[in-house]
Amino acid sequence: MVDALTHFYFSIDAFLILFYRFTDIAIADYMIGTFCLSMMAVVLGELTVSLALRFNKKYLDQLSERMNRKEALSIEAYERGDMAGYKGLNKQATDAWGRKFFAMMGHSAAILWPIPFALGWMQTRFTGVDFEILFPFSLITDSVGYTFSFFPIYVLSRIVFGHMRPFLPYFSSVHKGLLAAAGAPKH
Repeated sequence: MVDALTHFYFSIDAFLILFYRFTDIAIADYMIGTFCLSMMAVVLGELTVSLALRFNKKYLDQLSERMNRKEALSIEAYERGDMAGYKGLNKQATDAWGRKFFAMMGHSAAILWPIPFALGWMQTRFTGVDFEILFPFSLITDSVGYTFSFFPIYVLSRIVFGHMRPFLPYFSSVHKGLLAAAGAPKH
């Protein structure tokens, strides 16, 4: 597996390093390149989760329908004074909710799968490169490496992508679908 990853990183290296060579200012190039790499990771993760949600839409809709139906029936049973029926139906509604919750958690994890690969490639290029940090953080450590700098840039990339999503060809329809599922007005 290590040889396959090394080969993968070597095969994408010439492409990715281009994003680290826009200016002759090393720190600016690093920030620009890492932002571009982070944005690629964000887009791949968002694409993966959107496809997974489309693929599993029927199953998720069935869970939602079952959860709503069992919840309504449990309320009816409670109002009739049927506590055994209420508890049984409420348990079934809770079970459907739990299944949907954990399915959505699994889908959410799909957003993050590109990060280890981005960091793996960065390791081949930036191991040993340290960034000095200023006071008061320098009381803890003098410098940080590429991993520490990647995550804030990744978060920034997620924020930027979130603002861009409604205007991107494929992702605009995904955005509208997410708004519709949440019951929010489309804009």
